[in-house]
Amino acid sequence: MGLWKWVARGAVALGLATAAGAMAGPATAQTLRMVSHADIKILDPIWTTALITRNHGYMVYDVLFAKDADLKIQPQMAEKYTVSDDKLTWTITLREGLEWSDGTPVTSEDCIASIKRWAARDGFGQILLKATSDIKAIDARTFAIVLKEPFGLVLDALGKPSSNVPFMMPKRVAETDPNKQIEDYTGSGPFMLKRDEWKPGEKIVYVKNPRYNPRNEPPSMLAGGKIAKVDRVEWLAIPDPATAVNALMAGEIDLIESPVPDLFPMLKADKNIALFGWNALGSQIIMRFNTLHPPFNNVKARQAAMWALAQEDMLRAQVGDPEIYKVCNAPFVCGTKYGKGYGDLLIKPNLEKARALLKESGYDGTPVAMLQQTDLQSSNQVQAVAKQQLEKAGFKIDLLPMDWQTVVSRRARREPPAQGGWNIFFTTNITLDLDNPGINAYAAGTCEKAWFGWPCDPEIETLRAAFIRESDPAKQKELGYAISDRLVDQGLYAPVGQYKAFGAYRKDRLSGWLAGPVPVVWNISKK
Repeated sequence: MGLWKWVARGAVALGLATAAGAMAGPATAQTLRMVSHADIKILDPIWTTALITRNHGYMVYDVLFAKDADLKIQPQMAEKYTVSDDKLTWTITLREGLEWSDGTPVTSEDCIASIKRWAARDGFGQILLKATSDIKAIDARTFAIVLKEPFGLVLDALGKPSSNVPFMMPKRVAETDPNKQIEDYTGSGPFMLKRDEWKPGEKIVYVKNPRYNPRNEPPSMLAGGKIAKVDRVEWLAIPDPATAVNALMAGEIDLIESPVPDLFPMLKADKNIALFGWNALGSQIIMRFNTLHPPFNNVKARQAAMWALAQEDMLRAQVGDPEIYKVCNAPFVCGTKYGKGYGDLLIKPNLEKARALLKESGYDGTPVAMLQQTDLQSSNQVQAVAKQQLEKAGFKIDLLPMDWQTVVSRRARREPPAQGGWNIFFTTNITLDLDNPGINAYAAGTCEKAWFGWPCDPEIETLRAAFIRESDPAKQKELGYAISDRLVDQGLYAPVGQYKAFGAYRKDRLSGWLAGPVPVVWNISKK
């Protein structure tokens, strides 16, 4: 029986009492209390790609460009931009009156430092930086990105909506070593972090930023005017799904970012609660291999694992409702321009083929360290199913339960599993960040600069560089398919499938929740 079904029926009195203690005090008209999809322990949205930290980033920081509801990239902190006739110089001018929450003005030097730190960590940013000869300040509000060669996806890079998001930070913060976490959380976004009230495992608190300067346009997904309509936002850590739902029904909280589908009937039965498909475009779950250490430093072991997996079983365990999930083995997302499928791979297991490949890989039976984030409702049930499937092919799996923030810390370790490293972990990201071969960080083969797992594949990087430079749509699609083929052949990661995300909120209290690829808190008001 899955965890969701168990908690839907199990006793939750003790957990509810604990949650009530964390939420002590009556809700006010100016305080939004919500349960996010995970507890947060890392606050640097450039250092980690964890989605909970990305969500934190959107609370505290702002961006130069953002996607609107029509998926068009619009200026955000930028007032305007121009492109030279030779397409090599992109000049960006900031809006007047932008300030950091400490009262100092936002300058072009701040943005230059922020872009450089982001680009050092992000796969797409690395490609942009490689194509750039200089980023220089022209005046306090204007700077230029000077390219070595035409790069048609500058706005796509600076306006990417999910991890890693190019959030702007003060220069003194952005000059922090990209491989170290920041300790100063000054931003220019709609909210400010109340660090003195942050209690990991219990809650994190934000208050309205009085110095935030929103755009004049109406809000549209991640673009337009980001107006904080509540004075205070509390993210509460309630890891048990049924406890969170009971708290919502009792009026102790206002919103749950991602209630589990098994509990939807309870929510639908309450006339004061509404389900909201805030991420209708969906998310993709992936299984990531660590290519530094055996067995997955051998491509045949990665291929063996992919032929052993069956998405339907994992999605049924994780999501449950076929109306919400979709079986899809296209790395760049089904139904998109680059969403090429691959027959039965990851759909119908071929154990004979998997066992033969595993034998060819020289696998010696050493247990595979599979990390399991027990508290992350978007990807905490797939591991047990994957363990069974991989063991049928001949792998020995050591399932290691831990909270998500521990997974986030451990996946960054390059040591062998026996010394605190790992072999496999699962994660989820929005499809808007995954449907483009140039943006998809999982597809990078840049060795030590690649995303966790650190695949080293010069061929895929050559293809990605050509894709970025190409302006002809037909040739770009051909290159996108070639990247997809190479990714699957080398087993950089295994797509587990797609699903839509729904939230739940007190409709008798809240209004203004905007649809988007992330849970948008600005524009929500309390009645």
